[in-house]
Amino acid sequence: MKNFNLTVVLLFLFLGLPNFAQQGPPTINKIKVTGKIVDKTSKQPLEYATITLKNTKIQKALTGGITNNKGEFEADVIPGIYDITIEFISFKHVELKGKNITEKTSLGTIGLEEDASQLNEVVVRAEKSSVEIKLDKKVYNVGQDMMVKGGTVSDVLDNVPSVSVDVEGNVSLRGSDNVRILIDGRPSYAVNIAEALKQLPADAIDKVEVITNPSARYDAEGGSGIINIILKKGKNQGFNGTLIASTGIPEAYGLSANVNYKTEKLNYFTTAGYNHRTNEGGGKTNSEYFNEDGTVKNFLDENRETKRTRDGFNGRVGVEWTVAPDTYWTNAINYEKNTGEDNDLINYSNYDASHNFTGTTYRLNNGDTGSENTSFNSNLIKNFNDKGHKLTVDASISRNTDDSQSIITGSDNYNNTLNNQVQKQAQLQADYVLPLGEGSQFEAGYKGSFGDLNNEYYVLDDQGIRIDNLSNTLEYKENINALYTQYGFKKNKFSYLFGLRWEDTNVQVNLLDTNNFNTKKYNNLFPSAFISYEISDQSNLTTSYSKRLTRPRGRFMNPAVNYSSNVNIFQGNPDLDPSLTDKFDIGYIKRWDKVTFNTSAYFENTKDVFSFVRSPTGDNVNGIPVIKSQPINLGKEQKYGFEFTLNYNPFKIWRINSNFNLYNVKTTGEHSYTDTKGDLIVQNLDNQANTWSARVSSKLTLPYKIDWQLNANYNGAQKTAQGKSLDQFSMNTAFSKDLLKDKATIAFNISDVFNTRIMRSYTYLENQTSYSEMQFRKRQFNLSFTYRFNKGKNDKEKQQPKKMQEENGGDFPG
Repeated sequence: MKNFNLTVVLLFLFLGLPNFAQQGPPTINKIKVTGKIVDKTSKQPLEYATITLKNTKIQKALTGGITNNKGEFEADVIPGIYDITIEFISFKHVELKGKNITEKTSLGTIGLEEDASQLNEVVVRAEKSSVEIKLDKKVYNVGQDMMVKGGTVSDVLDNVPSVSVDVEGNVSLRGSDNVRILIDGRPSYAVNIAEALKQLPADAIDKVEVITNPSARYDAEGGSGIINIILKKGKNQGFNGTLIASTGIPEAYGLSANVNYKTEKLNYFTTAGYNHRTNEGGGKTNSEYFNEDGTVKNFLDENRETKRTRDGFNGRVGVEWTVAPDTYWTNAINYEKNTGEDNDLINYSNYDASHNFTGTTYRLNNGDTGSENTSFNSNLIKNFNDKGHKLTVDASISRNTDDSQSIITGSDNYNNTLNNQVQKQAQLQADYVLPLGEGSQFEAGYKGSFGDLNNEYYVLDDQGIRIDNLSNTLEYKENINALYTQYGFKKNKFSYLFGLRWEDTNVQVNLLDTNNFNTKKYNNLFPSAFISYEISDQSNLTTSYSKRLTRPRGRFMNPAVNYSSNVNIFQGNPDLDPSLTDKFDIGYIKRWDKVTFNTSAYFENTKDVFSFVRSPTGDNVNGIPVIKSQPINLGKEQKYGFEFTLNYNPFKIWRINSNFNLYNVKTTGEHSYTDTKGDLIVQNLDNQANTWSARVSSKLTLPYKIDWQLNANYNGAQKTAQGKSLDQFSMNTAFSKDLLKDKATIAFNISDVFNTRIMRSYTYLENQTSYSEMQFRKRQFNLSFTYRFNKGKNDKEKQQPKKMQEENGGDFPG
């Protein structure tokens, strides 16, 4: 109850903040100036072009703006005569002298020409990490963020507000793992998405979009929202690129290159990289067992040491062709190959009821893994005019293979496991946008997604004979067809966006060994609505609703048994049904001179929510009950929370960013199953819990132009239906320095400075209590060197315009 009262107090406190902040002297009526900036040759909109308006009579009357992704800008000025300057990096600037502005004025479409003299000094905007805060989406330009240099996509996501990555690499958004992961707007179809994200290098990423309440334009998939990872694609004229080398402790090293060559009509881009990574970890599970009368039966301590090595190569090559001044066609091929070794040693220590040592056993799992992924993507954009009327068509095909083999030896057993997976995917999408006048727009589109997965899993005994009850062959086919339409318009200070999406799903889950065939067909309507009110030029209020869906995939569906421990095992559930979520969100954003504040209150109501349940199987190993962890459709989950992000720039050399999320989650449901003895077991899983998380990031420029970055993360404890997870704190830090006239950068970072990133939990079952710790990766040190050829950081990039910092909420260093 105290936590609920705290939530209410905080909510009213921050929602009342804008009223307090608005008090002040009256302002002069201003006039709005608008326009659009494009590439004069290709007619392509220029995002982040700067517009400066200087009053010729009042020198202090200086204002300006930054263009959005459509090349559009707007600025508010007092009436007067202005000299206007339009600038964009590597383009010739345009000046409009003595412009008399006495009423609302449109400068129309202004074309900029490329400046050949600057082509060898062109910059990459993404060299520094910044955040663009919108009411329904946050875009994090992670770029060359020094905190994650030499790392992976998982490292990048773990430094993004509202997003967290656990010790096993699983991604969650606002505390929920029902999140949809997209790469360049397309879903990743890797069977183990957590492992796939740990293989893709951070250097390949341009930015990350976090969409907590998506509109009808997006897939309905992802109960808690969507995370879209956008890869780099060079846009600079001529031949240029970046080389990055890194090394680290524990053993890790890598080399990657991003190169592109652009002519007037063709833009060739490529990314290639090799990395070797070693993750050392470990954990323990201490269990106490009870007799039926409640007295202590015995104790078991499991101590685990893990070491995982990965060698990975990734390559991407593509070309963007300007077919005509209003038509662009991009084709790209992606290839990834990874190999690795897994070593997992578990030592079991047995104790009697008085905790006297009675003996020890061990279990060693040595495994080899390999995966290969190939995909082809094609994108066609047809612009019918320069006002946003366009047609976009996307097509992609992919093939992913994932193979692994493990030899499990122990004190009294020997097993061999084999796992072979092949997944094929095809996707076709078309989106049509039609502006219907000033401030209104109609959209419609289609998307078809067609997938096929075949997974063979075998467990062999010490004689090489297949153990049937642990082996299986899974065939999973999924066909999804979707149509959507949405209409947005603006009236006075209100903006509206209403949409409707229809998705038809046909899923086949077949267990071929047991001839168990299961077909699931369902179709759903997914409405969405967004209403925004512009309180002032510096503040905005919005409310939104959407219906979301989460389909079970990957390890949730795969019935292959994780057999590394013979008393604590994990198994997927091919009989899972999708869950449906109704999402409500109220958001507010306010900008001051040095501060940007963004907050939201949200509520989510989910039916058939997925939940991991630990259940005794009825089997025993040396008198120890075997516990199986498996996902189920639990019943209902209700979640309400409050989140805010605060960006503060106290000085030009110092930026502070923080994120806070407080929520309450209530689940209702029970789990019924029959154990191996034929007994019906019913587990009541009703639960209600409060928890919170906080993240603070600071970036400070030290003497000699050394950048210092520090991130601290805290996740609060949370009660679960079968126990509780304990709190977790971690800290990362990094230093970087530009060299060779800013053509090179050296960076040093430490991940998990205090080695405290450990998942800890208690589990309470009917005849067992357990305490567990798991650390997937111990503290790491990493050193990287970046060299940019035919491009460099210049002053325009380093000293980002103040107006742009205000619009974006300041730079976000991770």
